[in-house]
Amino acid sequence: MTTIDHLTLDVTDTTAAGHFYKALGLDDRVRLRASDTPANGFSGFTLSLVVSQPSTVDALVGAALEAGARVVKPAAKSLWGYGGVVEAPDGTLITVASSSKKDTGPATLQIDELVLQLGVEDVAASKKFYVDRGLTVGRSFGRKYVEFETGAVKLTLNKRKVLAKVSGVDPDGDGAHRLHVAGEAGPCTDPDGFAWEQA
Repeated sequence: MTTIDHLTLDVTDTTAAGHFYKALGLDDRVRLRASDTPANGFSGFTLSLVVSQPSTVDALVGAALEAGARVVKPAAKSLWGYGGVVEAPDGTLITVASSSKKDTGPATLQIDELVLQLGVEDVAASKKFYVDRGLTVGRSFGRKYVEFETGAVKLTLNKRKVLAKVSGVDPDGDGAHRLHVAGEAGPCTDPDGFAWEQA
């Protein structure tokens, strides 16, 4: 199985971003690189924190806000569960979600899964690119969605406009992803310009 070891984000303020990702317990899987390029609109990806229950969603959203995030979509129930979207101080969109609509225990800050959701123009072409580099498909729904088995950080492919809409933002952006994926598939650049580095 080809895995993702960690993600590196280009940020203009490493101190603020470092405080934020540490507050969410992500500093082991999300690393930072100083950059002079600020976020300018949708960067084409989101990070998704999958948790066990609604109270944990609320606890993580609260921790994110205390660490400098802003609410993009307030946490609420939906057909698929419970969740919301925040924007990190560096501009990264973060979804916090649970498939459960009811609590089964006390709230925690426990993240069950970190998912890198890439917004791509052609899901089938991007799927082929990653399969050719040894990634194993876990689930696939035609030209709409692909999920890979990539270890500590799960990778999914989504239509860019759909990912932006679900995240509550305009799909337009300056094209700068500000993201480097460290894993066994690198170094390479995918069809949508997402850069991979050797872990």
